[in-house]
Formats: sequence, structure tokens, C-alpha cells
Amino acid sequence: MISRMEKDLILDTHEKPKVLNWISLSLQHVLAMFGATVLVPLLTDLPVGLTLISSGVGTLTYIFITKGKVPIFLGSSFAFISPIVASMTSAGQGGVTGGLIMIGLSYIVIALIIRFAGTGWVHKVLPPVVIGPTIMIIGLYLAPVAIRWSSEHVIVAFITLLVAVFISTYTKGLFQLLPIFFGMIAGYIAAVTFGIVDFSAFQYTISNRVIFNNISFAIFNYTPVFSWEIAALMIPVSIVTIAEHIGDVLLLNDILKRDLTKEPGLHRTLIGDGVASLMAGLIGGPANTTYGENIGVVGLTKVASVWVIGGAAITAIVLGFFAPFTSLISTIPLPVMGGVSILLFGIIASCGARVMINGKVDLGLQRNLIIASVILVIGVGDMELSYGNITIGGMALAAIIGIVLNLILPNSES
Repeated sequence: MISRMEKDLILDTHEKPKVLNWISLSLQHVLAMFGATVLVPLLTDLPVGLTLISSGVGTLTYIFITKGKVPIFLGSSFAFISPIVASMTSAGQGGVTGGLIMIGLSYIVIALIIRFAGTGWVHKVLPPVVIGPTIMIIGLYLAPVAIRWSSEHVIVAFITLLVAVFISTYTKGLFQLLPIFFGMIAGYIAAVTFGIVDFSAFQYTISNRVIFNNISFAIFNYTPVFSWEIAALMIPVSIVTIAEHIGDVLLLNDILKRDLTKEPGLHRTLIGDGVASLMAGLIGGPANTTYGENIGVVGLTKVASVWVIGGAAITAIVLGFFAPFTSLISTIPLPVMGGVSILLFGIIASCGARVMINGKVDLGLQRNLIIASVILVIGVGDMELSYGNITIGGMALAAIIGIVLNLILPNSES
């Protein structure tokens, strides 16, 4: 696995795969993002179809804004679950829409500051000693989700995982490029054999000849609500997703062996991310964010083509509209998702360590050890800090405290 990660890219960002390979590679990205992307609307009572559409539209917009040079898929963000629920409670869907518009605008403001002031201050606030552990938290924080999903049927989860590892390690050609895809197929077949696949939703869709989901875009049905309360709920959490975004870009830097913060530029990648969340609010989905799962797929397969990412985005949009496809994909049982998530979440956590290694973070220095340790424990332990109706916890609080420690602790041993 490690030796494969060190190889050159099989497909670079601008390279277009053959049609059959293109479909398969894009579908693999859809499968990698599907569980996490769909789980957010299930937890926030937002429509699944609109979530998939906003994810696909956001990703295509991101590709356009970043000039087709950054192979990142944007899916629904876990960081905004609590703010979305709170906004929905206080102001309904209009509050969520208004909050996501404000998030998008805050991204754009920060991106413009970076555009004109440079990235020096960003690297000072978010150096590898902060970003590395924060990326590790993303994988480690999600690890219990993978284990919980897998625990519903451990044998199916392990079949899925082992087939994915085997395909990635011991095969060649197209097979080696699709470990997640074939792992999930094997896991699905195993799940059917063990009788744990629920076909009721799919059967209902087919028997009633339901072709399209009932899609109702938020902007045509709700007036966006802008208030200080909603801004206080939403905007502070964007610090976490911005840190996550920068970490994902640095991770891609390592995979692609080029500096994306210079070309197309960190300001462009942030604007793309912000506009995607803004559009998600207008459509009716949750906030979008760069997806570590799909970066894990890029790192695992060494296929970095934006054509593949774009194909996945179009597929997500189709999923959002096309009811039979949506209902069929929704039959994938949690143990199958858990099996591939063990691999992908582990890769994310490991890549956080790689960010620190590539950034030459010396953990022999007391300040670096303290910063990394505090970030990891607060994030993995899901510590929370509340003030009135505002609660910041887990990855958000860990990132904020890590930033503060990095700024106040001396840069050399006394």
C-alpha cells in the first residue's frame, strides 16, 4: 500500500480516461462519498435528493472556478450538522438557506484577503503542526462511524475491506484502479447472501413506476433568513472547514507533487468551496466541503483526473433526480459502507501524519508536541464548549484551540 502511494500518477488532472474506465472510476467516487453525503441530510431532516444535487452542482462549480486543476469532490459537511439543526429549529429552512449563504460569503471574503494579502498569514495561522493533526482527527473522529456500521455484520464488512485491499495490492490494470468499487460489489453480494439487504424501498419505487424524485428547490419556496443569531451559529464553524479545506489541498499537493496554493491558488480553491456551499443553501442541501474520502480514493488509485471527478458530480445529480437509481443505491447496507470506510478513514488519518512529516514538524520540540497532542485529544474525544445557544465541539474546537496554541506558544525551546 505504501509503495503504491509513492508511485507517479496514472492519470493527471487534465487527462481523460477511456469511456468505460471513466464510468467505472467516477462511480467509485460516488460510492466513496455516498454514505457520508447522505448521512448528513438524514441527521438534519434535509432532503436526500437535494443534497446529492447540491453536491454535484457544487463540485462542477468548483472544477470550473479552479480551472480544472484540483481533483476534489465536494460533499455534505458533518461540521455543520449542529448549526443546521439549530437554524432549522429557530428559523426553518429559510434560516438554513440564509446561514449557508453567509458561510459562502465568508469563504469568499477570506479568499479575497488571501488573493491580495498573500498566503503568508494563512501558513502562519495554519502551519502543518495544526493542519496535520486536524486531518488526522477527520479520519479518527469518523472511525467510530465505520466501526458502528461494520458491527452490524462484521463478516460482510471484512469481506468488503479485504476485497478492496486485495484489489488495490495484487491486481493490475482497470481492476487495480477500482478497489472501492469492487470491494463494495463483493460486500453487496455477501450482504445479499446473508439476507441483510432491505429491498423494500426499491421494490416500492419499481412497482409504483416512480421515475423522478419530488424535487423542490429551497430558493423557490423559502425566503432566506439573515440574523446575527444564525450568523453566530454558522460562521464560526467555517473556521474548521476552512482548516479542513487547506489540509485537503496540502494533501493533494503531496499526491500531485505540485503546489495548488500557487496554481490555481488558494484563493480560487476557497472561493470554489464557498460558492458550492452558497449554492447548496439555494438548492436546499447542507453545506458542502472538500471530501477526504474522495481524496483518499485519488491517493489510493493515483487517478487524479478532474474528468473522473466531474463524472462523479454528474452521477450525483442524476442520483438526486432519478428515483430508481437513488432507491437502489440506498439498499447498500451499512456493513458494506463500514468496510470501505475503515480503509478510507484510515487513509485520511495516515495522510494527516504525512502532512506533518512532509512539513518537517519536529515533535521533539515541546511546543509542537503540545499542539499536536491537544488537538488530537480534544478532537477525538469530541470535547464541547457552549455559550448560550452556540456550541462548538470536536474538530471545530480542536482546530480553534490548535490555532491559538500555535500563535501564543514560543517558536523555540527556552
